[in-house]
Parts: sequence; structure tokens; C-alpha cells
Amino acid sequence: MTMKIETPPVGAPQILTDAEATVARLQELYSEATAFLRARFLEAVNGKTPTGRYRAFYPEIRVTTTSFGQVDSRLSYGHVAEPGNYTTTVTRPDLFANYLRKQIDLLIRNHGIAVEVGPSTTPIPLHFAMGVGAEVAVPHEGVLSFTLRDVFDVPDLATTNDAIVNGYDFRHEDGSGPLAPFTAQRIDYSLARLQHYTATAAEHFQNYVLFTNYQFYVDEFVTFARQALADPQSGYTSFVAPGNQVITNPEAPIGELPKPPQMPTYHLTREKGAGITLVNIGVGPSNAKTATDHIAVLRPHAWLMLGHCAGLRNTQSLGDFVLAHAYLREDHVLDDDLPVWVPIPALAEIQIALEQAVEEVSELSGYDLKRIMRTGTVATIDNRNWELRDQSGPVQRLSQSRAIALDMESATIAANGFRFRVPYGTLLCVSDKPLHGELKLPGMASAFYTTQVQRHLKIGIRAMEALRETPLERIHSRKLRSFTETAFL
Repeated sequence: MTMKIETPPVGAPQILTDAEATVARLQELYSEATAFLRARFLEAVNGKTPTGRYRAFYPEIRVTTTSFGQVDSRLSYGHVAEPGNYTTTVTRPDLFANYLRKQIDLLIRNHGIAVEVGPSTTPIPLHFAMGVGAEVAVPHEGVLSFTLRDVFDVPDLATTNDAIVNGYDFRHEDGSGPLAPFTAQRIDYSLARLQHYTATAAEHFQNYVLFTNYQFYVDEFVTFARQALADPQSGYTSFVAPGNQVITNPEAPIGELPKPPQMPTYHLTREKGAGITLVNIGVGPSNAKTATDHIAVLRPHAWLMLGHCAGLRNTQSLGDFVLAHAYLREDHVLDDDLPVWVPIPALAEIQIALEQAVEEVSELSGYDLKRIMRTGTVATIDNRNWELRDQSGPVQRLSQSRAIALDMESATIAANGFRFRVPYGTLLCVSDKPLHGELKLPGMASAFYTTQVQRHLKIGIRAMEALRETPLERIHSRKLRSFTETAFL
């Protein structure tokens, strides 16, 4: 017996030539679909026995190009590589409204085409629909009086993957090529994970993201945020702490959560997401991959790693800076997604912003800057206690690679930036020199943290503020694009 499937009423696909109208239609379709699923679920949990399956679909953008005509090749995005049919499903068009307007507008202008907007054939999982204005959460299997999967669609990991960004020649079921780097269900999955790991909603994330591996940087960021809110000329409008605590009064207290998140995240906000987000990812490449896997779907304009590292040269001193120009990847968490033979290039715009920020904050320049900063290869390893093993192998590899510093996160963050086409950079601070007998002991560490963290964070913030003033087409380098790329950034 075939189960009855009830869906919300939808009109025929619309052909549009205006980005604003396109986003408005996407929002309308998405709102109708998610409202339908929430209403049916509330009816079911309040005692109305389901008599069939309830299903609603993500909205979809579809375009067709028929010409190899050249577009402005200076831009790394905003156009497709060859004629054909291209589609993408869309989720949370409210959250991604500015992003969608820009991408759609570029596509229409670069190719002189219209876009088709309508429902896709990809069902919206109930869990993701309930995440928007939900009156009740979806319980675990067995709690309800009916089998959830028999009535509603649930997340499908078989179709939630990174095949597009990994360059696996992905095609949708109808043969169309991908228009965007992530499908709607992949984005929804990450939006849910972000709330779980950071205890802040995706709406608060800013376009410029700092990663760190120490709580000391968080404390300094909170201090800087309060100073910024107290300055009406700063341009910053609010500060958001874990638990979605939105603070506009610089003197307001920050409440502690009963269960701190795995990766506490703080947002110093500006209009149009032009502020700065700080994520304390803790120690290790696994956390670094997890955080960047999910933040990538928000399409930030840049992310930087600010953390501590082991200096590998005798000429380095504690507190010196390391500007990564290359990476030795021994973290292994991305080996299946991005082979280690893939080079991770330095991005000129990021490097210049970081170096200029060091010059500005340190008040050193030119040859004198070499006193406190080295540029070179940073090695990232997955074994925090590598010093306790036979050192001959690791030390030889470090020497052959010309590495000047070692940590556990930087190469992972840079490699995932490369994989996800998110501009990346690394500025580390030397906190110990294990090859030269200067281990990170408690007394040394306290003095180091007191004198260096504030300056290091200030440099990272200044670099982000400089990147904010840089045109996006310059930040989003063509170095990050492969032979056949999605039109959407």
C-alpha cells in the first residue's frame, strides 16, 4: 500500500532577472516549507494521529548558460566555467540574504541570464525545519507515539558530504552541476553543529574569524570588546558571548553557562557581519578541523590562527612572532579530504595585512622587524608529546622542511581554508623552545602570558580590520580556485 504524502502548496518555478526578487522568493518558499513541517509536527505531538507522510522541499536556484563567452577573469567567483545546467538547494535565505544577493547578482550580470527559482526535489529534514522558530524540539526515537521516520524526513548523512568542495566532479541527480560549494542539507547540518560546539547561534558569526588555542586570548578579547563598545567611533555595535548573551553596555556582566561549550565563541559585531568572531578551539588538529568544517558554510571572508607554538631555531626568543609562509602537515586529520601532496600557498593579501599589523603594534619595520618575527614554514603535528619519543625522525623532517615553528592547529586551519576556499593565515607566538632546553614551565608561562597575549591579539584584530577595508575580490584569491569551480563563493 502506497503511503499518502502531503506537501505544502507551491506555485510553478519563477524566472527572475533581479537578485533582490530572487532572494525574496527563496525566503517565501523556505518559510512556507518549514512552517508546514512545524505545524504538522505540532499536530502530531499534540495527539493528532498522522495518516501519511508529511514532506516539504528546500527551494532551489537553477541556471542555464549556453555560451563560452568570456567574463571578467579578474574575479575568482561569480561565473561558471562552461555552458550547462547548474543548480543549488538553498536553506536559511534569511541568514544568507546578503550573500545570496551578491552571488546571484554577479551571476546574472556576468552571464546576462535569468535564474529559475522553485522547490527542489530534496526534502527538508524535520530536525532542521524545527530549528527556525521552533515551539518544541524533536525528541529522540521511541519517545513519540509514532515512528518519526515513517512520517517525516530526517537528516540523511549519505547526502550530507563535501563532495563539491573536495573536487570529486560532483553532479546532482538530474545531471546538473553544482552552483554553490555546499548543498542545503550540508549547511543545515553545520548550522546545528555550530550551536552545539560554540553555544552561539549562526546569526552572530562575523565575516572575520580568529582562532586561538588558549583562554588567555578570550580574556583579552573580552577586554578589547568592552573598550570598543565604550567608543562610539569604533563602529562595533554589540558583543555576543556563549549562550547568545548579547551585550551592548560595556559594563554589563557576562553570565557563566552551567555547561560550558567545547569551543567557546565570542562575537564583536558590526553591521552586515563586518565584525570579528573569536573561537577558542582548544588544543589539537581534530578540534581545528571540526570548527572550520562547520564555520566554512557561513562563507567568511577570512580566518586567522593566533596561538602559541614551539620555536625550532636557537635564534628565536620567547615572545617572538612566526608568520607562516608554508605548512608541514603531520596532523593527518585531513589526509582523506586533501592529500598531503597538495601545497597550501601563502595568500599575499593576508600576509601583508599580518606583517603590517605587526609593524604597527610593535613600532618596528623593515630590517628591524626581523628582531621579533620570522617568516617560514610552520609544522603541525598530531602528537602533543612528540618530544618524549625518539626525536631523530621528527627533528630530521623538521630540519629538512626548514620549519621554524611547530604547533597542533595551524596547518589544519590553513588546509581547510584552502579546501573550502576561505582565505587563511597564521601568526603564532613562540612560548617554548623544546629543542633548546626552554620548556614551557609554570613560572615562565605566567610571565610570558602577561606580557605577550595582549599584543598578539591586538595584532590579529588590527590585521582583520585592515582586511575589512580590502575589496573582497582581492581577498578571495584565484589561488583558491580549481579548474572547474562553483559560481557562488
